[in-house]
Amino acid sequence: MAADSGKPTSRVDMREGKDKTQVSRLKKLRRRISASFGRLSISKEETIHESDNEIDSVFPSMSSSNGYYPQKTRSAPDTPPTTNGGHSVTNGNSSRESSTLTKGGPAQVVVPRNPEGRHTPVKRHHSAGDMLGGAPFPPAPKTIITEKQPRPKSEGHVYSRHSIYKRAVSFGGPSAFGRADSYSKLEQLGEGSYATVFKGFSSLTNQVVALKEIRLQEEEGAPFTAIREASLLKGLRHANIVTLHDIIHTRETLTFVFEYVHTDLSQYLERHPGGLNTSNVKLFLYQLLRGLAFCHQRRILHRDLKPQNLLISEIGELKLADFGLARAKSIPSHTYSHEVVTLWYRPPDVLLGSTEYSTSLDMWGVGCIFTEMISGQATFPGMKDAFDQLNQIFKVLGTPTERTWEGVTKFANYDLKKLDKHPGQSLACCVPKLSYVPHAEELAAKFLQMQPPMRISASAAKRHEYFQDLPPRIHELSDATSIFNIPGLRLLPESGDPVTTQRRQSSRSGIRTTLKM
Repeated sequence: MAADSGKPTSRVDMREGKDKTQVSRLKKLRRRISASFGRLSISKEETIHESDNEIDSVFPSMSSSNGYYPQKTRSAPDTPPTTNGGHSVTNGNSSRESSTLTKGGPAQVVVPRNPEGRHTPVKRHHSAGDMLGGAPFPPAPKTIITEKQPRPKSEGHVYSRHSIYKRAVSFGGPSAFGRADSYSKLEQLGEGSYATVFKGFSSLTNQVVALKEIRLQEEEGAPFTAIREASLLKGLRHANIVTLHDIIHTRETLTFVFEYVHTDLSQYLERHPGGLNTSNVKLFLYQLLRGLAFCHQRRILHRDLKPQNLLISEIGELKLADFGLARAKSIPSHTYSHEVVTLWYRPPDVLLGSTEYSTSLDMWGVGCIFTEMISGQATFPGMKDAFDQLNQIFKVLGTPTERTWEGVTKFANYDLKKLDKHPGQSLACCVPKLSYVPHAEELAAKFLQMQPPMRISASAAKRHEYFQDLPPRIHELSDATSIFNIPGLRLLPESGDPVTTQRRQSSRSGIRTTLKM
């Protein structure tokens, strides 16, 4: 019986052992859940301890080998924090207490949070911007700070100061560009109907510049040609197009600051009558085609090609200038004003009244300038009106008919009562020097075609056989590179004795030689 009575006892002990194990596991689980929810209710004054070493030093008698306090369940407000693994967490403002589950265990002990009874505030975390700015983390305060702490700056403030100057320049800040006192006038170069051109000096670049001063009307404002010129030149950066450096706007004037080029093709022709050196003509023509091809590829028509609008530098660089009549070619609209291009360089289709044209308008002007550089005389020097100019053209190329130019009779200005009938002839009969230069007459004939679609383009003309003796590298230059960067390429001295300006102007009396504004 004694043996039999011992069996139930042992079974009871085993059950009690199982119950204790289950209670121990349940207690751990409850503590972990309590610690997890306790993290969500930490106040600013309560400190998150990073290890149990601090607690063990304060409560050495209550620490156990596994990091738990076996005599405690949930922590009361004034009890030591419950630890979970290597982290200790206080249980918010919970005020419930629980007795131990172990029979005969010691009574629950209430211990203050820390010996001094003070709260340690949470350490403030700093953003990455303070680290980028080199600001060290401040030490943790030892006392309670009642004043509101400033919000830490984000990393953006470290980089913002680098863009302050750039933003200020965009809004007219400390930049010296756009200010009249950055430039000084030296002398007047020319005067037109609405603008005056001065030779000036830039204190920004310490270089000579050209100042195109446009007078503003109080009621009308800036001329549309000036607005158009500025908008187009801002997007045209090429070695053979004049550079617009700056724009100055005041109440009375609008001033464009251009690079200074000391002469133009018209003045160059006046100083060298009788035609230019054929090698120099080839270099000037190629540069003109380079600049035009750049514009035409961007669907921009110059519409006012003439020697006065082609600037020539001291080393022979040719630059397109005066884009006041230029415009971007719109699609599908093809209607433009026929009052474009100085009379001598105006194509026959425009003279007849056509308002539908494209890049071929500029190419006719190139042909007129090409033949004028070779001969030294204007090829079609009309003196009166559009009909006189048409007769000058028809004397050389022949009067067109429906057989030679389909649809020509439908133009408004095609009036045989005012137009003479002339048979066609070769350009060499009008400009004999063309026959002395290989392929020159052929290229000039491709420029001066009566029908616009038959005229050669600027890009195709650059590859014509007329330029075959130029260095092959000239076709590979970047847009901003001058052709004179190629070794051995330079202007040759012009032949012929100098004559007075009066004699030269007498042969070109029908065209204004002053700058057109």
